[in-house]
Amino acid sequence: MKPGMFEQPLSILVGLGFPAEVRSVMEAYRHLVEWPASSRDAAHSVALKACNAALRGEIEAETARGLFAAFAEKHDLLAPDSHILAASRLHRDRDPHVR
Repeated sequence: MKPGMFEQPLSILVGLGFPAEVRSVMEAYRHLVEWPASSRDAAHSVALKACNAALRGEIEAETARGLFAAFAEKHDLLAPDSHILAASRLHRDRDPHVR
């Protein structure tokens, strides 16, 4: 695996709620840099510092991924797992009482 790549991509919601896969520290860093300055908080600062450290080889990419995931979760950016969505749709389609 290339340095800076995540073992498993992280799916986040971007733009108008479209899912995007974040596969590396550099991609996470780009999302953090593009985050509006007026919305930056402590979680953003920690995730950004972790990505910088991972890009310099000071910490593991997976550590940065975990902190980026915490930032994304705090800001409701984590995309629902497609398997969960498919299962819920299947259940809804089979059970007329589920809406």
